[in-house]
Amino acid sequence: MQTYDDIFQQLVRAAYQGNLNDAIERIRQSGKANEEKLELLLHPENLPPVVHLKQDCSSSSVPSSCQVACLFSAIQKDAKGQVTVSAETCVGCELCIESCKSGHLVDRKDFIPLFEELSSGKNPVYAMIAPAFIGQFSADVTPGKLRTAFKKIGFHGMMEVALFADILTLKEAFEFDRAIKKDQDFLLTSCCCPMWVAMIRKTYSTLVPHMPPSVSPMVAGGRVIKHLHPGAKTVFIGPCLAKKAEAKEADIRDAVDYVLTFQEITEIFDAAKISLPTLKEDEREHSSRAGRIYARSGGVSTAVSDTLARLRPNRTIPLRSERANGIVACKKMLKEILNGEIKANFLEGMGCTGGCVGGPKSLVPVDLATKYVNDYGNEAPYETPADNPSVLKLLDLLGYKTLDSFLDAPESMFTRKF
Repeated sequence: MQTYDDIFQQLVRAAYQGNLNDAIERIRQSGKANEEKLELLLHPENLPPVVHLKQDCSSSSVPSSCQVACLFSAIQKDAKGQVTVSAETCVGCELCIESCKSGHLVDRKDFIPLFEELSSGKNPVYAMIAPAFIGQFSADVTPGKLRTAFKKIGFHGMMEVALFADILTLKEAFEFDRAIKKDQDFLLTSCCCPMWVAMIRKTYSTLVPHMPPSVSPMVAGGRVIKHLHPGAKTVFIGPCLAKKAEAKEADIRDAVDYVLTFQEITEIFDAAKISLPTLKEDEREHSSRAGRIYARSGGVSTAVSDTLARLRPNRTIPLRSERANGIVACKKMLKEILNGEIKANFLEGMGCTGGCVGGPKSLVPVDLATKYVNDYGNEAPYETPADNPSVLKLLDLLGYKTLDSFLDAPESMFTRKF
């Protein structure tokens, strides 16, 4: 019996060797347990980000370690004692996978339908790379080389999500300026981490009115690409399993068609025999420092604070931030807010310790990844999105003629109703 990851790797290799159908048939004939895993890989469309492998998982009425680990009650047991994962409530935090020592819980993989999309050539497919990407594929892999790699495996192009983080930084800076008028006011930054958003909405719902109505940079990127290129398909690539859940949420599922992790895309590059360091540069848009540092803890707060200072230098109430990273720290901070123990007026939460760079599918240690992100941010030609001509040009292309104007469009592609 093969493992789920073994079968995934076998399919990826076969796809780029031109014998995918033969590989699928061989796996189907190799046993019931392998066939179950194969079907999960062939048809991931309606699966939660965490998938349960039913074969050989022992039955018991006693809550299992994975059930206890889940903070969102997404894991239950049916009448037969079989573990089930709810597609509606699973947010992809991956705590259950870490607690499952038998390997019966795995992450959903979207490769097969994406490969079919790329192979068909019917629609242009765009890669959207998360701000945490820098340094993940080795220190000498630049954004330009990565863009070339995506084109080699069939993508029409690649865009850095940091550019859309720039746009959301502008939006949240304006939201703060509009909402915070006295010392008791505060905002919970909402646009970045789906685990933070889910925790507030599902467990601390009384705080929802303090969330600015912003989509995530991933969603903004997908919507902008589809607006500018009708018919295009979008693929987000990052260190986060929770993005697979976010992309399926009913009010924003129009934005992103597939989500891959850094681990998945690495296996795809390997199967396609792509040597990233040797590729030619293909440079495009440029994000500011603000958008680039979204990937690490405190990055959103710093980005919004710097941008607010640039836009509104004479504000009498400055932005005072407090941040928490990791599920436990986020819960603690939210409880302190409810108890009136917080003096900050801008609260940032990241579900992973260290921020996105500490995500479960990150390829390098969090401290090193943080250094790469900070260095990349410091190399940016612009400090804030208010100074970034790429942002101003994109907003103009979308019909926003002034920096303030897109905040006043309540149904814009950058707005979400919580």
